[in-house]
Parts: sequence; structure tokens; C-alpha cells
Amino acid sequence: MEQERQLSAAYATTFGRNPEATYRQIELAGQTAEADGPALVQLLYDEAIRALRGAAWAAENGNYAMKSDKVTRATAILFALEASLDFDAGGSVAPALASLYAGARQTVVRASIGSDPRPFREVAETLDEIGQAWRTVRAG
Repeated sequence: MEQERQLSAAYATTFGRNPEATYRQIELAGQTAEADGPALVQLLYDEAIRALRGAAWAAENGNYAMKSDKVTRATAILFALEASLDFDAGGSVAPALASLYAGARQTVVRASIGSDPRPFREVAETLDEIGQAWRTVRAG
């Protein structure tokens, strides 16, 4: 009972601070519950791109708290994407993606120190290109 009360209080506190963010968390949780492996990867790409574009906006506008939050989110997603690679079944694609994700993480972490939005946008565009290819393969 006490644990349930604390959880409700945490949700209420989060909702009170940023209703849009709370809605996105609930929406994402619902999507991930219904998604298969390839759909989860697509969700990770979409979320990483959204976080990186948010970091770019925050860097341009001097919103350091938001930039930090978006960088943390993007970095965590890049780690998750790398951890999900199947090196046994992935052939030469898995090591190439692992290298890309590691490089993207390094770029994002380096960019987090400054205020230049370009590195965030460049990584987002690269992930968007891969995400578009991923969508095409899934649809075909």
C-alpha cells in the first residue's frame, strides 16, 4: 500500500511539472508494450532523433537543463541500440552499426560541453537516414 502511494505521488509530481513529458512517457510505454523487436528498434531510433533535435534546440536557446536531459536520453538510447545488436546473425552490419553508435555517442558527449547545435543535428540526420532505411525494410 505504501509503495502504491509513493508511485502515485511520483506520477502526480511528474505530471504537475510537465504534463507533455508525462504523456510522452505513457504513450511510449504503450507503444513498447505492443511492439516486436524490429518495431522496438524503430522506436529507439525515433526517440533518439527526437532527443538529439531537442538537444540542438536547447543548445541554440541556452536551455542547459533541457540540453543535459536530451543528451542523457540520446546517449542511453545509443547504448541500448548497440547492446541490442546480434553479432552472430548480423554479419558485417552489426560491427558497422556498433562503430556508428559508438562514434555517435562520442560526438554527442563532446557536443554536450559546448553550445553548437550542429553535432546534435548531424547525428540526428544520420540516425534518421538509417531509420528510414529500417522502415523501408520492415515495410517490404
